[in-house]
Amino acid sequence: MRRTSTNAARSARDDRIHGISLPRYVAGPLIQVLRRLAMALGVLATAVVLVYVDRGGYHDNADDEVGFTDALYYVTVSLSTTGYGDVVPESDVARLITTFLITPLRVLFLIILVGTTLEVLTERTREQWRLAHWRNTLRDHTVIVGFGTKGRSAAETLMTTGLTQDQIVVVDPSSQVVELANAEGYAGVVGDATRSSVLMRARTDRARQVVISTQRDDTAVLVALTVRQLSSSVRIVASVREEENVPLLRQSGADSVITSASAVGRLLGLSMISPNSGAVMEDLIHQGKGLSVRERPVTKAEAGRSPRECDDLVVSVIRGHRLLPFDDPDAATLELTDRVVVIHHIGEEEERRMAAKAKPPTRPDRGPGSWRIPRR
Repeated sequence: MRRTSTNAARSARDDRIHGISLPRYVAGPLIQVLRRLAMALGVLATAVVLVYVDRGGYHDNADDEVGFTDALYYVTVSLSTTGYGDVVPESDVARLITTFLITPLRVLFLIILVGTTLEVLTERTREQWRLAHWRNTLRDHTVIVGFGTKGRSAAETLMTTGLTQDQIVVVDPSSQVVELANAEGYAGVVGDATRSSVLMRARTDRARQVVISTQRDDTAVLVALTVRQLSSSVRIVASVREEENVPLLRQSGADSVITSASAVGRLLGLSMISPNSGAVMEDLIHQGKGLSVRERPVTKAEAGRSPRECDDLVVSVIRGHRLLPFDDPDAATLELTDRVVVIHHIGEEEERRMAAKAKPPTRPDRGPGSWRIPRR
């Protein structure tokens, strides 16, 4: 028992140090005040109705008659615990109403008035419980290390393929970057991703894939080594600036390495030599419109046929662990267990659907650094 409590305390301390933050809905101050005021007025109106319905059981020391104004006055001084005693319950029914209905309403009225204080007192406990729940239920997600231009573009592309924001966790050393990620609906961890304790906050050991989009190549190497140390099965996709660092990234455990500088340079050169070819490549890079590259399984109608006979333009065939070009003799006939990499033309309806998936949902009055619990 002592070990369990110690581990829980250490986990809560690490959460505060490494700054786990999840997106949430936050109402503005004016909305919160109006909401509490409406609740208080609702309690007041309920109490007035109860007293007015049984007004014959109450006695007014001024004129011996209790009207609507007297009922409103009595309820006001009763709920505020002022109680001047000029209007008092006289019958047994009125006293029972005061005991079992007016008194609970008085307590509820006071709770609403001090709700802000109670909310502050319970916020830390609720925060710790939700973080623990999030950490225990998070599985098969995607961790994006570095949420700059490359990391944000990777997240948007993943969302167009059906991945939800609840399945993406951002890790970045900048608290401002994580706050911006929270504002867009992503959970985030503030800290150095080269440290295993930081990656554990993002539950990298139970992630399906990790995207490394750091600014420095040496940092990407250290992050890949740390991720591979935590999990031997997670898929790692890394971005580097210099092509000479690609072998080092692969030796560090990265499954795929993208060279950003040389890729941009080749695209620039291709656009100079053949502007139309450059336009086609740019269309392929931009996800969600025009031409799109994707991987999909072979359908039953395509099994036994040639890759050239498919509706989509087949670029490669994945058979087992082998990646075969479309013109490879071994890929002349498609098998049902194969997967194919195709160039697919996105229609208008599919384009609108993908744009809707990639666009973060509108969340009014959502402040940065706040968090929400995913609702599926």
